[in-house]
Amino acid sequence: MNTYMNRMGQPAMGQAPQAPAGGSKKRKMSFNIAKTLNTIVLVGAAIIVLALVGYLITNKNGNPSISSQIKANQYQAVFLNSNDGQVYFGKLAVYNDNFYKLTDIYYVRVQTVQPDKNSTQTQQNISLAKLGNEIHGPEDVMYVNKNNVMFIENLKDSGQVVKAIKDYQKTGGKTSTN
Repeated sequence: MNTYMNRMGQPAMGQAPQAPAGGSKKRKMSFNIAKTLNTIVLVGAAIIVLALVGYLITNKNGNPSISSQIKANQYQAVFLNSNDGQVYFGKLAVYNDNFYKLTDIYYVRVQTVQPDKNSTQTQQNISLAKLGNEIHGPEDVMYVNKNNVMFIENLKDSGQVVKAIKDYQKTGGKTSTN
């Protein structure tokens, strides 16, 4: 584009002043660098946020989940933090974020036996009882608040409790193991 100059070296009326040729390229280049840097920073921040969200979703509190330690093909002992220290044995699964679901439930029943005339010591008869035979007739499922569980143990098939459960199942509950 041709620019006509007046006597004072200014552009003639009706024409816009033009900047020197070298300055506009410099401004364009610095603007492109700033734009590129802003894009890199925004993309980097987005990646960090997405990675953090993904980590929090898959690994709450940074600890492995207790749920992953429950062996579904075995029985578990569930120790409650109650005053009487109640323990239930059964098949444990996670029901939701707040509750476990326990099925095929057994518990220890302690009966005090009166001594005979010659003995002054009382004796205790310890047996394994199946949940469901109580007077209130509960179903064989229990939902346990996770906050009430002190700890959980996976039980071996060779242990006395699992052997007693299998014996109970074989005999249809007609015998009890002491």
